[in-house]
Amino acid sequence: MSSRTRTGTGWSALLAAVLVCALGTWSYAQARGDDTLAYAKSRDAALADGKRHLARLTSMDGRNATSVKSGIDAWLDASAGPLHDRLESTRKKDAGRLTESGATARGKVTDAALTALDDRAGTAALIATADIEVTPRTGKGGTERKRFEVTLTRTGNGWKIKALEALPVGSGS
Repeated sequence: MSSRTRTGTGWSALLAAVLVCALGTWSYAQARGDDTLAYAKSRDAALADGKRHLARLTSMDGRNATSVKSGIDAWLDASAGPLHDRLESTRKKDAGRLTESGATARGKVTDAALTALDDRAGTAALIATADIEVTPRTGKGGTERKRFEVTLTRTGNGWKIKALEALPVGSGS
């Protein structure tokens, strides 16, 4: 093989490598500014915040007044809009009833999915299942499986729960 052929092949390989690098750079720049990527990040944030806040709203340590106060503060931190306003307005009454019952509940979201996301409006809808381990002050505790429909709203501190509805579990007929 002549040196001229080897040099031509070398230049061709170099040109191909430069083109691949240029194409990769262009593709990365496109993806980085892509609206689809921003939407995906917003979707992931709404889902993660929704799951975390639902777990908070299904949990309460009712062993004493201090733990109940902390639990209600966590509920308020997880909520926004009408739900937050309702929890705030019934705070004293709820604290008294929860302290009196002495029950503890620990919610764990077992599955969740967004059913809607309007990134521009800052709203999302989520469906979820949760296992709630309930321990009464006296007697035997147990775990309840619950389904929820959740409305989220984006705030300056991330996504918060604006509305929460427990869904009936079907009888499987």
